[in-house]
Amino acid sequence: MSRRRRRNDWIPGAVITIIVLMLSVVFMGLLAMTKMVPTIYMLIIGIVLVLFTAVIWLLVWHFRHKGRFIAGTILAVLLVAVLALGSFYINKTRDALSGISGVNTEVTQIAVYVRSDDAADSVEATAGYNFGILSSLDRENTDGAVNHLNSQFGTAVQTTEYAGLTELADGLYKNEVGAIILNNAYLDVLEEMDGYADFESKVKQVGTVDVESEIEVNNTSSDGSGDTQTAEPITTSRGGKVYTIYLSGIDTRGEMTAKSRSDVNIIATINTDTREILLVSTPRDYYVPLSISNGAPDKLTHAGIYGIDVCMNTLGMLYDVDINYYFRINFGGFVKVIDALGGITVYSDYDFDSKNITGYHFNQGANYVNGEQALVFSRERYAFQEGDRQRGKNQMAVIKGVVDKALSPEILTSYSSILSSLDGCFGTNITYEEIAQLLQQQLAGGGDWTIVSYSVDGTGATEKPYSMSQKAYVMVPDYSTVDKAKDLMAKVRNGEIVTQDEADGTASTEAN
Repeated sequence: MSRRRRRNDWIPGAVITIIVLMLSVVFMGLLAMTKMVPTIYMLIIGIVLVLFTAVIWLLVWHFRHKGRFIAGTILAVLLVAVLALGSFYINKTRDALSGISGVNTEVTQIAVYVRSDDAADSVEATAGYNFGILSSLDRENTDGAVNHLNSQFGTAVQTTEYAGLTELADGLYKNEVGAIILNNAYLDVLEEMDGYADFESKVKQVGTVDVESEIEVNNTSSDGSGDTQTAEPITTSRGGKVYTIYLSGIDTRGEMTAKSRSDVNIIATINTDTREILLVSTPRDYYVPLSISNGAPDKLTHAGIYGIDVCMNTLGMLYDVDINYYFRINFGGFVKVIDALGGITVYSDYDFDSKNITGYHFNQGANYVNGEQALVFSRERYAFQEGDRQRGKNQMAVIKGVVDKALSPEILTSYSSILSSLDGCFGTNITYEEIAQLLQQQLAGGGDWTIVSYSVDGTGATEKPYSMSQKAYVMVPDYSTVDKAKDLMAKVRNGEIVTQDEADGTASTEAN
């Protein structure tokens, strides 16, 4: 080999090493941007990459040493492939979490309905109609829709007010008005009432107006002043955090951010110091004043019609607690996520056959279920004497199953499909930074979490809820169970260990 070629035979190796070094720097930068990896792990990964880069350089720095050069090149190709794949998953993780976090707006879908035999097939075709509207329920959104129609038609539309949902529907049926303006979230409520189960078959929707609004969660301040303030997670003396999060399960007809009744209402109290999660389930038919009903009681599930902030504020009033964040999942997403996890294990208190959706059987004890089976398990109430109370317990059993599976090593085999399943199925106002911090703490500390569940109870009754025009089944709260829930939440917030046996014990009868 000539002297010139000997002088230049380091160039191919230098090019390979520089490529590896640049990709390593990019990878470390992406990893740092996730804010999820503890500093010690970042240091270890950095040292490993430096060592690999040094080994590659030692192997490829002389092109004339063919065997070493080929070995170094193969090692470089493998490392580049690992870095490229890792970078892909890092970006996918960031995109997935960014897509579900920091959701601070909701959409109210206001629709215009006419009779099914009406010739109108668009909002424009209803120009000149008399519109029926609700006199007080959801009035702010109704007025917004009326103003939109005024602008669209270039003139003030004529309206007739009705006291309730059934009166509004009857006004349309009897030709008292040509069309009605109604929040889509009320459809399920209307169809629950006697004589209106077929409402949607008797009308047709000719248009909608989407009203976007900010989610504003106000919690009563602890100083007793009556002022309101947005609650922040509690920082413990050990530097950990205590989160109080509202978990909402919806069966929305539209977008994930559309206001809808909430069929799952769980408050999660999370202490990162003690690594304990307390889940408190409140039945959907709990008969409590909403934060916007001026003291008039309603079914808890109806709070979602007025916004997830109303759900949070209503539960905050019930349990005298500041709720920091919400986490909402659509039932359709429920199935996708559990299937992506490869199924979960749920524990049933009873051996039963499903009655809400027939064809499913669950054994007392452990059941390994896929997404569809988990959905049936969490929705079932007719198979139990306790009805909605047991459904709440089963919902918490499913959440526990998801958490246990998500924290297991098995998640690595389905990581990509899990990330894909999150799209359009989840929404939360928890910031990306808070989620990243929680994941960082889990990576740094490792270990299992203790999950304890508790359900408040009540007595069935027939009352006229705030959002309905007829009497309906409700559950009047047993406040001794509410008081016990408050006590359990306070213990977890204060760093005390709560056991499942303690939660399953008799509710305290002492008033707080």
